[in-house]
Amino acid sequence: MIKNILSGISAYAGSFGLISQLKLWKYFIIPIVISVVTATIIGFTAYGLSDNIGAFLAKIWIWDWGKETFTTITSVIGGLFVLVIGFLLYKHIVMALSAPFMSPVSEKIEIHIIGDLKDNHRKTSFQEQLIRGIRISLRNISKELMLTIPLLLLSFIPLIGIVFTALLFLLQAYYVGFGNMDYTLERHFNYKDSINFVGKKKGFAIGNGIVFMLCMLIPIIGIIIVLPLSVTAASVKTVALLNTENSK
Repeated sequence: MIKNILSGISAYAGSFGLISQLKLWKYFIIPIVISVVTATIIGFTAYGLSDNIGAFLAKIWIWDWGKETFTTITSVIGGLFVLVIGFLLYKHIVMALSAPFMSPVSEKIEIHIIGDLKDNHRKTSFQEQLIRGIRISLRNISKELMLTIPLLLLSFIPLIGIVFTALLFLLQAYYVGFGNMDYTLERHFNYKDSINFVGKKKGFAIGNGIVFMLCMLIPIIGIIIVLPLSVTAASVKTVALLNTENSK
C-alpha cells in the first residue's frame, strides 16, 4: 500500500511540463473558474455559519462561569466542522462539473503516452461525461460523509484524536484521487467496473489525493493549480496501470 501511495505521489513529477508540452492549459480555464467560485462560496459560508454553530453548541454550557471561553471554543469547532464538510462538497462539486473538460485532457495524455487510443475504448458525449461525473461524485460523497462525520468528531478526542485526523485526511485523499482517475477510466470501463478498478488500486488514488489536499493548503494559488496538476498526474498513472493490466 505504501509503495503504491508513493507511486501515486511521484506521478506529479513533470506534470507542469507535460501540460505545457501538450498545450492543455486552455482546457483548464473553465474548471479553474468553477474551482475558484465554489471555494469562495464555501469559504464565506463557513465563516458565516461558524458563529451560529458555536452559539448553538454553547447552549450545552449552562453555567455562567467559563461561558465566553466555551463559546469561543465551540465557534472554532463549528468553523472547522463546516470547513471539513465544505471541502468535501467542494471536491465533488468541482470534479463532477469539470468532468466534460477533464476527459479531453486525459485523452490527449493517453494518446501522448501510448500513441493512439484502443479501438474498443468507450466514446462518450459531453452530456454523458457530465452525468457520469455527477453519478460518481454522488456515490462517493454519500460514502465519504458516512465516514467523515464520525472521524471528525473522534478527532477532537485529546491525544488519540490525531490518529482519527490522519484517517480523515487519507479518506478525503482517496475519494479525490478516485475522481481524478475516473476521467481516464470512463473511456475504458462502465460505472461499476471503474469502481472495482479503483477499489483494487486504493494506494494510487490515495497518493494522488494527498498532493491534491496539500495543494489546497496554499492560499489562492492552490485552488488554481490543484486541478491541472492532479488530473494530469492521475491520467499518467492510470494509463500506466491500464497498460499493466492489459499486458497480463
